[in-house]
Amino acid sequence: MAKVVVIKFKGNSKPYYFACGGPTLTRGQHVIVETSRGLEFGTVVQPEMEVADDKIVAPLKSVLRIATPQDEEIVRRNEERRPEAMRICKEKIAARNLPMRLIDCEFTFDGSKVVFTFTAESRVDFRELVKDLASVFRIRIELRQVGSRDEARILGGIAPCGRVCCCAGAMPDFNKVSIKMAKNQGLSLNPTKISGLCGRLMCCLAYENEYYAGACKKMPKMGSTVGSPEGKGVVIATDMLKMTVRIKIEKDGAVFYRDYPVSEITFKRGESQSEAEGDADDAE
Repeated sequence: MAKVVVIKFKGNSKPYYFACGGPTLTRGQHVIVETSRGLEFGTVVQPEMEVADDKIVAPLKSVLRIATPQDEEIVRRNEERRPEAMRICKEKIAARNLPMRLIDCEFTFDGSKVVFTFTAESRVDFRELVKDLASVFRIRIELRQVGSRDEARILGGIAPCGRVCCCAGAMPDFNKVSIKMAKNQGLSLNPTKISGLCGRLMCCLAYENEYYAGACKKMPKMGSTVGSPEGKGVVIATDMLKMTVRIKIEKDGAVFYRDYPVSEITFKRGESQSEAEGDADDAE
């Protein structure tokens, strides 16, 4: 086990580990650290914690110092430069008629580089655009192309549930999501119902998948014939939260419907919903 300090750099970005042993820190404190991008301004998420050795990439760098009021002022000025930099970059993109959409801009803490983030349908030759921007800003220029999920994380927005998108509000890393997760939960496979603002499968499908995957294995297949206390019937609906099954029973010329706990019906376990769906779904 190794003792580390956990630090985040911007918004809902991924937290990073740094070595303990520097200045005494408290949660929420601003600090200056050295990364592969140079000096950066970050926020302490956890002053000290232990993590397994296989979870870190050695050697870990240490926190250089606690941020000063002057550092805070530098960050504020860099943020003030952002709208103007975005405007200039959009004008240069339009002048070059490039098929790209600018979504974010960030100046490094030391002001030596500005990073423009964009989305595009395919690869874009932006070499001339870099020259145009370098002639204006007189610092290093970096253009970074991201996908639709990263775009949603950066821009944020309100998801269909009425809350801020998970990726922008409470999820530092993207989860692996597959269409089978939607099938396990009995959701409509209509893309408009199970897709997020990015157009990809909603990240929240993974949150309760472990429960639904286990529940599926205990449920009979839709349309299968099962045994019940009132005789044989056909499964027409299942409720994996209540663990009940609704079956259609035909008896003495009458048709009626009954709900039973799954423990009170009998069926071939090889015909469970999970096994019927198969494992051939591609993950996103």
